[in-house]
Amino acid sequence: MVLAVDDDADVPDVMASMLEDLGCEVVCAHSGAEAPDVLKSYEGISMLITDINVPVMDGHELAERATRLRPSLKVLQLSGRERRRDAFPLIRTPFSEDDLARVLEQTTGRC
Repeated sequence: MVLAVDDDADVPDVMASMLEDLGCEVVCAHSGAEAPDVLKSYEGISMLITDINVPVMDGHELAERATRLRPSLKVLQLSGRERRRDAFPLIRTPFSEDDLARVLEQTTGRC
C-alpha cells in the first residue's frame, strides 16, 4: 500500500489513479502534518510518495519522521525544484504514469 502526500487538492488523487493503474493500493493525505496519523492507521503502508514542498511539515521532515515510525518504509519524493537533501529518491514534477513506473522500478521497486 502507498501513502501519497501533497497539499495541492488534485495531486494526491491524480497520483492515486496512476498508482492504481500500476497495481498499487493507495491512501492519500493532503498535508505533511496529516500523513503520520494516516501512516499509523494503515499497517499495510510500505511506501510513501510525498511532495517536498508541503506546508507545516515539509517532505524531508515527513520522510525522516515516517521512516523512524516504520524503518522499512520506502520513500519517493516529488519536486519541480532541485532536491535539498540526498537521502531519498526523487521524481521531478510534472511526470507521466510511464515516468512514475520507471522511477519506481529503478528506485523503490513496485508497490
